[in-house]
Order: sequence, then structure tokens, then C-alpha cells
Amino acid sequence: MIDIDTKKPRKIIEDAIAYGDIAWLLRLNGLLHGHYCPFSALGVKAGARAVKELSTHSTGMEEVIAIVETNNCFSDGVQFVTGCSFGNNALIYRDYGKTAFTLARRSGEGVRIAVKVGPSFLDSHAPEAMSLFQKVVKERAGSEEEKCRLQEAWTDLAFKLIELEDDEVFNVQHVQIKVPSYARMFPSVQCSLCGENVMEPRARIKDSKPICVPCSQSSYYEMAGDGMCVIPSSAESTSRG
Repeated sequence: MIDIDTKKPRKIIEDAIAYGDIAWLLRLNGLLHGHYCPFSALGVKAGARAVKELSTHSTGMEEVIAIVETNNCFSDGVQFVTGCSFGNNALIYRDYGKTAFTLARRSGEGVRIAVKVGPSFLDSHAPEAMSLFQKVVKERAGSEEEKCRLQEAWTDLAFKLIELEDDEVFNVQHVQIKVPSYARMFPSVQCSLCGENVMEPRARIKDSKPICVPCSQSSYYEMAGDGMCVIPSSAESTSRG
């Protein structure tokens, strides 16, 4: 059982960053990500480099923010190591489709780290893993035995990647950015149809009464595997009123 300090819950992460124990951070990240793979490993490695570069840490109170430019496995490593997440309002998602992120202080002083390796690099380091990835993940056609082999190969590659020099896999740039204001705290209102509470600025108005997005059957934003998109209003939306 891992002993967590309730006064400083991220201490074990900060200690690992200070000691340069990226392998330990990667093992811990498996608790969040669910498996080990190349880009979650690169996210862990990039997150540790940025935290060390800025000599900063997060208590989940928006003293530092992370801006991720992709919603792939890389972002889980970044969130875990930096402590910046959607839930604590310190994570910003920009749908650029780039495996990169920026960690910044409230002053705007930041570090942007972009992954410069691609499929050809991974294929040269682990050709069997890339072949299995194509079949198991992209084509969704692998057998159970092939899925297990992929996981083993992916894990092996993930732990090999973190041993490489940062300059081999990253472009690191010091930047000065405009940091967004602290997150606003909004009151809740009760949907007049389903009775559930909803953040006031997300509520719609019908017959002079607030209603939630599902009950209003209006369009909304959604972030899924393909990134951010607008889901149009639809008569098929289910009202819970």
C-alpha cells in the first residue's frame, strides 16, 4: 500500500521528479491510464521535465496551468505528473492535434514541450509493437493472444522511451504566455423539467423558467476521441422531465 501524506498528497510525485525517477512516475501513471504505452510514457517524461524546468508544483489551486494540444495518451501523463486536470481547472485543452503541451506559472512564464518522434521512430525501436498496434487498435481485429503481446511490447517500449535523453524525443522551448484568469465559480439553478441542478450559464430558458441542455434538446459541445465537436440539437435527445 502506498503511503499518501494527506497534507501533501502529491509529495511522492514531487519527490520522484526531484530524484529523476521517471520509471516510478510511469508505474504510478498506470493507475490513471490503465496500461503502459509510448505516448503516456512521453507525457510522463515531458511533465517531469516541465515541472523541473520551472521549479514549480501544483496543489490543484491553479497556481500553475497546463495547456495540452492533444487528447491522446500523452495528455494523461501530463495531467498525472503536473497535477493540472480538468477537475481542478488547471488544464486547458486546445484541439491542435499536436503531441505537445505548455506548463506555465501565473506570471505567464512557461515551458512548451513538443514530441518530435513519430511512427517511423517507434517502428525502428519496436517494429513488432507497431505491427500489432495496427492490427489490434487501428483495425480492431487482433486476437486475444495478439492483444496480450501488444500490451507486453507496448510496456517494454514505454519503459525504454523514458530512458532516452530528452533532446532525442522533445523540442523544449521557454515561452511567455497570457494565462487565463482563475476559474469563475457559478451558482446552480434547478431545471424546471427534470429537477436536476445545472450550472447557471449552461441553463436555457423556456417559459421564463430554467431548463438544462438535455431537456432543451439544444446543441452542445462534446470532447470525444476525435476531439472537440458540436453536437447539434436533435429530436432524438431524451428529455428526463
